[in-house]
Amino acid sequence: MRLWKLLGLAGLAGVTAGGVVLARNERQRRAYTPDDVRARLHERAAAAPEPPEPAPATAGELTAGRRHRLARVLRRRR
Repeated sequence: MRLWKLLGLAGLAGVTAGGVVLARNERQRRAYTPDDVRARLHERAAAAPEPPEPAPATAGELTAGRRHRLARVLRRRR
């Protein structure tokens, strides 16, 4: 009986500690003003590398998948 009480108290302490950590993180997140968030997002976007432009797909690549809708259309036209 005593073991169950200790396990219950340990679980309650763990839940409480987790709630404290979550509340602290939420307070830190909400400390930013909308202008701060916007400025940080603009900084991150400016620092991000440009994605490479994808190469155009060849007809073989388009028709490779049997379930691909465009492939079905192209097959019908042959």
